[in-house]
Amino acid sequence: MDLLGSILGSMQKPPTMGDAERKKAREQKALLEKQQEKEKKSLQEFREKIQKRIHDFIKDGTKQKSKFEPMDKGWRAIVHEVADVAGLTSFSFGIEEQDRYVMVWKKEFAPTDDEVNALRAGKEWDPEKAKELEKQRELERLSAEENSSSQKKIIPNSNYKDKYRHLIGDEAAKKAAKQTTANRSYGFVPSENKRDHRTIEEVLAETRAKKKLKTEALKSPVGGPVVEECSSLTANSGGQTSESTETKSTSV
Repeated sequence: MDLLGSILGSMQKPPTMGDAERKKAREQKALLEKQQEKEKKSLQEFREKIQKRIHDFIKDGTKQKSKFEPMDKGWRAIVHEVADVAGLTSFSFGIEEQDRYVMVWKKEFAPTDDEVNALRAGKEWDPEKAKELEKQRELERLSAEENSSSQKKIIPNSNYKDKYRHLIGDEAAKKAAKQTTANRSYGFVPSENKRDHRTIEEVLAETRAKKKLKTEALKSPVGGPVVEECSSLTANSGGQTSESTETKSTSV
């Protein structure tokens, strides 16, 4: 504690503010608050002035738009806010910090894109010229539609199918596709797609004949004549089966 006390005692104390300095600080604070209050009051008065002006503009049935004098950005923001609350359309035009101003329109007389672009370019808007420009655009649109409808259908000099006939043949795509019908007796594979065109009865008869020949060969006596029978079945083009049997006799 003695060491800490000695360190704190050796440290320089912060300078104290005299009465004159305190008085000066209070005066500066009061002046700042007075300026802020003055600006707040000025903004409120300006807002009330704009509200009255816009209210009179709305009630006047002879006016469609109203132009405000050039003003700073903060004042223009108040004009836009009051106009939006009143249901008006507002835009700013001109160069910033030079002649930037606000213009408001009634909703039923809202400006067109051409009018806004003209005012932004610093040009005066002429309704008569606007009507002529609109008529000219309508004539150009109708002319373009007539030209597009009167254009003849372009017919190619050659058919691409002739050029690629060696690849796609005479028929291609859906025309070349053949529809097949599934035969449920053979499962879900169409019968036309099967290689073996024999019926079930023919297959069963052939199986029984092979079993019979095998049984007779096993039953034949040892040392006696051996009879070998070869049964070959071939499928003809019509799907029928022909059977030829060869019999060979040999003696031991």
